[in-house]
Amino acid sequence: MIVLGFESSCDETGVALVCTTRGLLAQALHTQAAMHEAYGGVVPELASRDHVRRVIPLTQQVLTEANLSLKEVDWVAYTAGPGLAGALLVGASVAQSIAWSCQKPAMGIHHLEGHLLSPRMADPKPEFPFIALLVSGGHTQLMQVNSVGDYQLLGETLDDAAGEAFDKTAKLLGLGYPGGPMLARLAEQGDGGQIDLPRPMMHSQNLDFSFSGLKTAVLTRIQKKIPNWQSGQPVTGQWAADLAAATQTAITDVLVAKSLQALKQTGLKRLVIAGGVGANSRLREQLTQQTQRIGAQVFYPPVHLCTDNGAMIAYAAAERINAGLAPKSPRQGFNVFPRWPLIENDPSVVV
Repeated sequence: MIVLGFESSCDETGVALVCTTRGLLAQALHTQAAMHEAYGGVVPELASRDHVRRVIPLTQQVLTEANLSLKEVDWVAYTAGPGLAGALLVGASVAQSIAWSCQKPAMGIHHLEGHLLSPRMADPKPEFPFIALLVSGGHTQLMQVNSVGDYQLLGETLDDAAGEAFDKTAKLLGLGYPGGPMLARLAEQGDGGQIDLPRPMMHSQNLDFSFSGLKTAVLTRIQKKIPNWQSGQPVTGQWAADLAAATQTAITDVLVAKSLQALKQTGLKRLVIAGGVGANSRLREQLTQQTQRIGAQVFYPPVHLCTDNGAMIAYAAAERINAGLAPKSPRQGFNVFPRWPLIENDPSVVV
């Protein structure tokens, strides 16, 4: 079966075609980073309007690339949540309109499930069960994944997520938007051992995270180093690179320690990394080294599939179809869920 998938939860418009037996057939992605840079973050109304402009041309692009027509599509999938309400509605309404006009069934997909299953598009493919570290935007979670749709939450962030810690530190340094990748690039020029920063909750007895204190520590270091510094003033020079490297090291140290703790706690030997922060090269390097040390395996999605994209949504739908978890009797109409815990994921409520 062929699935047409739409992703529009935030500031990327993604469309893709996935076959339940052959995998990814074609995909197209437009990022709004340049548009939102002037505002230092995503402006929801602008994001929604841009999705409206991009989604149909991107759909035509993937159909042409795959040499398929809408009549040959068997299912239409879309991100039903979580995300920005207006942005979600664009993808959901387009997907449902195509499904209705072509008399095809539609399926709402949880955004984080798309990230969580995306490493299974790579070769080698991680088999169930495994531990998943989800590090995407405002989400940092450790999940035990027993099968498609069977997820157990082991730990999550109590305040700022890892991605937010990257972005907020980048903003303090005056690096612009999107901050996370810019901070990582600056960190390559620095020495993380030159500045001491805390590793919040790294040695706690649970699998929860907390990164708000790290952001505060970075602010304190800047104010101490530059007495007359004011918010919005760029921080430059080697010291700024060292601070970026120290921040990245602190975040990755916590993520690695908690991931290893989850493997030990559950007795599992497979770890999957998913979400935008999963593209971070230091995180990949440290996780690869540490999992090898304890005889475990770690799996990553391809770097181009770490950020939000339509391929992960179409693929998650394909996984649900193969697992017999597709909605049995799609209803007319649809809902979107700006706030939607993954452990409450039920395909029967989003069709």
